[in-house]
Amino acid sequence: MELAEIREYPVKSVSGWVVDSAVVEPWGLAEDRRWAVLDEQGEGHCAGNNPRLLSVVAGVTDEGGLLLDAPGLPQLKVPPATGESVPVRLVKVDTVVLADPDAHAWFTRLLGKPARLVWLDDPDRSALPSSHGGLPGEVVNFARDAPILLTSRSSLHRLDEWILEGAMERQDDPPAPLDMTRFRPNLVIDGAPPYAEDDWREIRIGSLAFRVSEHCDRCALTTYDPVTLQKGKEPLRVLKRHRRWDGKTWFGIRLVPRGRGELRLGDPVTVLA
Repeated sequence: MELAEIREYPVKSVSGWVVDSAVVEPWGLAEDRRWAVLDEQGEGHCAGNNPRLLSVVAGVTDEGGLLLDAPGLPQLKVPPATGESVPVRLVKVDTVVLADPDAHAWFTRLLGKPARLVWLDDPDRSALPSSHGGLPGEVVNFARDAPILLTSRSSLHRLDEWILEGAMERQDDPPAPLDMTRFRPNLVIDGAPPYAEDDWREIRIGSLAFRVSEHCDRCALTTYDPVTLQKGKEPLRVLKRHRRWDGKTWFGIRLVPRGRGELRLGDPVTVLA
């Protein structure tokens, strides 16, 4: 087995991009989900309720700010966040740091509702919830449920087969294979049997060890096409048929790093327990 893809999402709920390597911190990939878009109450604007967030491309600048692009809006360079601290309900910290006011206006225009861009200045303050398998001392970025999400290419291929079988039963046109971006993973592996990851408790990728904190339950966000932003019935329809237990549907596993280091494409993946 090997590490086939590494994906980072600088702003929670916006589109990510593939990189060749990434630095791993206790709270997740170094450039992953340190920024988030909040409403006036400090709750996060999620892509499930605001699919236009998926149209945003966010890159990290050399200065530690952001470069934002979205259809119909001017490109915006956001400086590093140095604003006042404001309350947040998205992670287990009291406050986060406001970004430049131009960023608030940009996202407000994008969503058509009040929005503020904020930065998680110190993820070491943000405890991983015990309700999501967190242990004392473990921390998380704006991903909230786990520092890192891992999926498998063979599991996606099996899911595509199930979707095709369902389409044939309904005499529908054959659907195109799903893009892994629907599931928003940080790490994608290749070479494992389909859904072998369900049984893993500890793994090593390259020289870094990870604890499996829990399986990943899937929400309606996966039903949005990442390109057209159109909502459909898959993959939840088929996951409910083949991958449903405890009242939820499941795809992928959530990981907690055992330490700091660097991951690179092609790193071997070893099951430790």
